[in-house]
Amino acid sequence: MRLILAALSAIALAACDTTGAGEQSPADTQPLTIFTGGTIYTGLDDPATVEAVVVRADGRIIGTAPPLSQDWSDDEVTIVDLGSAVMFPGFTDSHAHLLGIGQRELSLDLTGTASITELVTRVEAEAEGRDEDAMIVGRGWIETGWPEGRMPTAADLDQVVGDRIVILQRSDGHALVASSAALDAAGIDADTADPAGGKIERDEGGSATGIILDTAMAPIWALVAAPSEEEIRRAYIKAGEVYASRGWTGLHNMSVPPEHAPLLAELDREALMPLRLYNAFDGESQGNDGFDLAAGRTFETDTITNRAVKLYMDGALGSRGALLIEPYADRPDTSGLAITEPDRLRALMETASQKDVQLAIHAIGDLANRRILDVYEDLGYGNEKRWRIEHTQIVNPVDIPRIAELGLIASMQPSHAIGDLKFAPARLGMDRLDGAYAWQGLLDAGAVIAGGSDAPVEVGSPLIEFYAAVARKDLEGNDAEGWHPEQALSRQEALRLFTSSAAYAAFQEDELGTIEPGKRADFTVFDRDLMIVPEAEILDARPVMTVVQGEIVWKASE
Repeated sequence: MRLILAALSAIALAACDTTGAGEQSPADTQPLTIFTGGTIYTGLDDPATVEAVVVRADGRIIGTAPPLSQDWSDDEVTIVDLGSAVMFPGFTDSHAHLLGIGQRELSLDLTGTASITELVTRVEAEAEGRDEDAMIVGRGWIETGWPEGRMPTAADLDQVVGDRIVILQRSDGHALVASSAALDAAGIDADTADPAGGKIERDEGGSATGIILDTAMAPIWALVAAPSEEEIRRAYIKAGEVYASRGWTGLHNMSVPPEHAPLLAELDREALMPLRLYNAFDGESQGNDGFDLAAGRTFETDTITNRAVKLYMDGALGSRGALLIEPYADRPDTSGLAITEPDRLRALMETASQKDVQLAIHAIGDLANRRILDVYEDLGYGNEKRWRIEHTQIVNPVDIPRIAELGLIASMQPSHAIGDLKFAPARLGMDRLDGAYAWQGLLDAGAVIAGGSDAPVEVGSPLIEFYAAVARKDLEGNDAEGWHPEQALSRQEALRLFTSSAAYAAFQEDELGTIEPGKRADFTVFDRDLMIVPEAEILDARPVMTVVQGEIVWKASE
């Protein structure tokens, strides 16, 4: 097999020789791997595509062809034949919860449940296979589109589980439904007050319905035994396997318990974590250990970075916990929940600034987003911090240019739009959709958008996220009034969300995000060209190969 590559030995020598003129470092003799035989998108404007990528054994790209033009034989290099597949810079999920992804795979997964009737049937089937006193915990339901037109209640669960404790988390993680036995065990009744940043939904008589929001969930979750270290380890390993098999090379890991940092580093050393991780630790952990870890950059490896902290301003739109400037259109008695008040946010921002820690701040409602902008601006901070607003879902149009001007990064999940826009008009009214999921508006204003999935809230597929960004339609190809198709992105813009912009959001633009000499060899390979196939066919694509730091960490079976 012959491959056209250029003056490569000289280029390899220049890339590897750091010992001085005339001296050759040990790296000069590293073997080379060449990826070729398909379409290769660089993520650059010029060249947009190349025929081959040359990677050194330490995982660095040392050249592409063209412009290189020297013949090599099979015994001089390792050839990775792409088999006419299409390679991209590695796709990074800029917002996901790795532990939750693994736990979803290993527990009762209610994703796709189509009605309360089906939910109850699935819980009943789960109960039949367990001891009578065994607790049932599940996640993934969302009532959008259910024929009953409401959330499930304790009464729905009680009819099939009796006195058993059942806790089922909504897909967004900001609400749950609990059985009556669970409410009793947690001490939640008609006299229980709503905590700050949380809400206990009640019926007309004042009794708890079983729906619990945000911080009010704490007594319910206290009933669930903390997972053992082995269970946590198994969940992380499973999540890494699943994500690599979907084509993700990296993940910005949100709300990481600080005590998990050494475990993640251990998994990487044992070659059990195939992904590149950028961890954002839970900012409300006891003793602010998350800030200390991020400040000290401890427990890092060559593929794990620890420099961010995750905060929460509000809840989620679907459960009416997102903090809004005006009340909910379909529930005028509430404007959502403030999990972090401005004074507390200011103190946390000052701590982060002092410790040189990046903040990733959850904000979904327009008031939550505005409060971040107001405090950030008042403190006089600029774009050098690269602090992130996670979700940035509902933004008042006057605040969109402020995000760009202040240099805050909009960390957004395209799949949220194609799901949420089925109920967002009811929650907000049509007038407030102008600043909802405003990808193009933010880009036009000059903001950086990092693309993610928020799995396990969503499926966690790079293909779904890419499709949602360019189509702005649901998975069946439908849209509706108020979906604002002008906010859809071009293919190139969508690609940047998961590659170069994701790298920038992690201070890694010199290492990742494009395929060019000097960068890390992280590649995602699909069986078809996402840049030119009809948009509906994007969802039919299949991962072929996932490469992290030059190593093939997953490959589709032949």
